[in-house]
Amino acid sequence: MSEINIPPDQQDALKAIENRELDRLIEQAVQKEELGELHNLPLARCGPHIARQLHDFEQALAKHGQAKVSRKRAATEASLRRAASDLSFAVGMMKRRMETEQKEGQLFYIEDQIIPPHHFSEHLRLRLSYRWRRTVDDEWKFGVITFVYDVNLRPDYTFPIPRRKPSAAKQEQDRQTKLYQAWENLMRVALCSVRDYFREGGDGRRIPEIFQAVVDPHTPGLNNYSAQFWHQ
Repeated sequence: MSEINIPPDQQDALKAIENRELDRLIEQAVQKEELGELHNLPLARCGPHIARQLHDFEQALAKHGQAKVSRKRAATEASLRRAASDLSFAVGMMKRRMETEQKEGQLFYIEDQIIPPHHFSEHLRLRLSYRWRRTVDDEWKFGVITFVYDVNLRPDYTFPIPRRKPSAAKQEQDRQTKLYQAWENLMRVALCSVRDYFREGGDGRRIPEIFQAVVDPHTPGLNNYSAQFWHQ
């Protein structure tokens, strides 16, 4: 799953949607109380965020169509208008994000298709590949940074202790689940960190080969600043 880059198929779907036409078809759907021609747009292929907003709009349409009493219809129409606005805004936001990514992609790109390991230990390692160049006329340079994170799996005593001790297999399953969640969190903050570094004009030559993630001082986990290698 892509974390910071919009996949090519979603970009193609976004490019096929024109903002004014989208708003016209949304308003038409509201007026006719049915999806109508809006169904012909590739909204469901524009990524999970837009697909979710489309689903909410369809649900609001259905509820408004089922309402019969005027007072009820006034409430469902207000909800429908909000859902329509949210759908239009979501598409506009993603199109702006796509334009930003395409512009930034001329100077840097971070690979975000990362396969998690089959088995986790408390000592997590995450390897990110990237490329960059100072101008569009320069040759691409390639680099790799490895983020290291030692997970603290101390028991959470705020939860009641189970009466029956879980089996060894169940304990290991729970441990792997927590470590996977920690790995996912590390991946997200690491990707955003490298992206933000380049957005701020950072030099790829100054990125370290390895960086120890900084644990949040108030929790045993990571925060949005834990992977900012250039601030250490």
